[in-house]
Amino acid sequence: MSDRRAPLQHTPVMTYEQMLEKVRYEGAYPTREQAVEAVRLVLAGLGRQLTGDERVELAARLPLEAARILTAQIPDTQPLTGWAFVKDLAARAGAPVGTTRWDTGSVLRAVAALSGPDLLTRILHQLPSGYALLFGRAELTPAA
Repeated sequence: MSDRRAPLQHTPVMTYEQMLEKVRYEGAYPTREQAVEAVRLVLAGLGRQLTGDERVELAARLPLEAARILTAQIPDTQPLTGWAFVKDLAARAGAPVGTTRWDTGSVLRAVAALSGPDLLTRILHQLPSGYALLFGRAELTPAA
């Protein structure tokens, strides 16, 4: 029997360097520094959106450096839709929305790989609409 309140051990499946290389490859960034900037921007933004067990479990699966970026943020009281999330990140970075959308997808696809399908499903259920595509999943909506 497990206690859900027991502290999670930090057990990432890849190092921070490996995560950066995955993001760099996915995003086709010419330099490591561009991948680092994208990871910092997007994980900080995600940290402002996630709460509860999903936040804690995701942090436990991320490399320690990435987990610190995620958990250093105080969650917003008003969650943003996926599109509003991208626009908020673009405004914070002073970057074009299209570039920020690319950065967001590059980082969140790596996060999806680290989180695993079950946790990712729970994360997507917690977030408002529009995030599934950012994580590389189809966003299915029920028929009206």
